[in-house]
Amino acid sequence: MSKPKGFEKPTGVKDYLPHAVTKLRRIERNVLACMHRWGYEQIMTPTIEYYDTVGVASATSDQKLFKLLNHRGTTIVLRSDVTAPIARVASSLLKETPFPLRLSYHANVFRAFEEEGGREAEFFQTGVELVGDASPEADAEVIALAIASLQAAGVPEFKIAVGHVGFLNGLFEETLPGRAGAQESLKACLLQRDHVGYRDILRSLSLEEPIRSELEGILRLRGGQEVCDQALRLSGNDAAHLAIRHLCDLWDVLGAYGVQEHVLIDLTMIGDFSYYTGMTFEGYAAHLGFPVVSGGRYDNLLAQFGRPAPATGFALKTTRILEVVEDEAEANGTTLILYAEPSRIAALAEAGKRREAGESVVTEAVRTAEERGAVEALLQTKANRAKNGEPLVYQGRRYDGLVAFGIGEGEEA
Repeated sequence: MSKPKGFEKPTGVKDYLPHAVTKLRRIERNVLACMHRWGYEQIMTPTIEYYDTVGVASATSDQKLFKLLNHRGTTIVLRSDVTAPIARVASSLLKETPFPLRLSYHANVFRAFEEEGGREAEFFQTGVELVGDASPEADAEVIALAIASLQAAGVPEFKIAVGHVGFLNGLFEETLPGRAGAQESLKACLLQRDHVGYRDILRSLSLEEPIRSELEGILRLRGGQEVCDQALRLSGNDAAHLAIRHLCDLWDVLGAYGVQEHVLIDLTMIGDFSYYTGMTFEGYAAHLGFPVVSGGRYDNLLAQFGRPAPATGFALKTTRILEVVEDEAEANGTTLILYAEPSRIAALAEAGKRREAGESVVTEAVRTAEERGAVEALLQTKANRAKNGEPLVYQGRRYDGLVAFGIGEGEEA
């Protein structure tokens, strides 16, 4: 393999230029503030973890983990999600803290996608984990908070689809007993939203017509309370009924939050992570094919770290949200302070005073006659620029304000 050029970078990673970073940090700041108002405390976990603990506990497949060997030959991984590290912390450093735990985070995560369709190997997530509460109220809380977080991020239009893995597991056990391979194939199609493939598999299984119709009918189970009622009539399996009753209770709590308009029940929803044990959900923004938020219940994960507890949570795909959130003008732009050398003290003092007041300020010394002429010309046209809304441009850069010291002393554009 040829040596990469100096400006090249590995596939799946990207540079974020100042404009994008400003937007990303604004989203992060607004979302974490929203989570704080709901009582969630922010946590930070390491970028690297041991493979034999967090790496194994994570549902990310081995093929998608970035693995490294440390100097002792121990395998470590770059974190592929934040849920497993938080489970580790909840079972160790926070083991004396009573449940429920409400924790929030913002972090970059890493997954090796082997150059799949432009998917990113490093991306950002902002999310929460609610640990120690198994109730429908807890699941409804994280969904309502996910909605509030998307609104705080500035996502204009979105819809949350909620399902329950217990319903599908119960239904498949009832209709396809002992046929684990067929069940997994059908689940794989539902995970990929491949309804054509799902129907093809049903036709290939040589099922009796009532069973085939029943399994195909779940593709139409999308909506509100009426979906729960239909599902209760569809299956007689106890696990499926328990799952539906949980969703019915959750739906009622979402009504109390006043957010049902953003939610639909979708009984084909199946979580992407194998540790999901109950409710799962995904949120889609208008005009974007990938989910901008996903989450669910994972009641078995913490047992792997020695502190069994129910848990539920979600992660916003912060990097994807960048694509749907509109740019927003910063409240305070950047002011340029230019000065001739004899006025340096006054100019830098003015810059310090403005920075203390929260203003963004850049200072530059004007040394040549050419530079001085450019500043004087800019100052002479300041009135027309302000009137016409034209930007202030100096040496190819745009500024929102200009102050000159020693060149039209103290004048400001």
